Parts: sequence; structure tokens; C-alpha cells
Amino acid sequence: MDKKAKKRIEVLNKKIQKLTQQLAGSKEQADDASETEKFEQEMAAAKAEIEKLKAS
Repeated sequence: MDKKAKKRIEVLNKKIQKLTQQLAGSKEQADDASETEKFEQEMAAAKAEIEKLKAS
């Protein structure tokens, strides 16, 4: 894994951490169901990209 991939993984992990907090708040408030789904999709995409980077 090169330096660029490691940095990208670091950025994605920070994004996942932020999304986790937003998702928790969204579930707690439950004003907009599509917002919760959006956060879940973004988180899944970030996790998939991390796995792809680790595999290469």
C-alpha cells in the first residue's frame, strides 16, 4: 500500500467517524427517513472504498 492509499484510508476513516455521529443523531431525531438512508449509503461506500484500497 503506497503513501497515497494510506492517506485516503485515513481520510475515509475520519469521514466514517463523522457519518456515524450524524447517523446516530438522525436516528434519534427521525425527522427525515431519507437522511438516515443517505448517511448509511455514504458510510457503506466509504467502507467499500477502504476495503478496495486495502486489497490493492
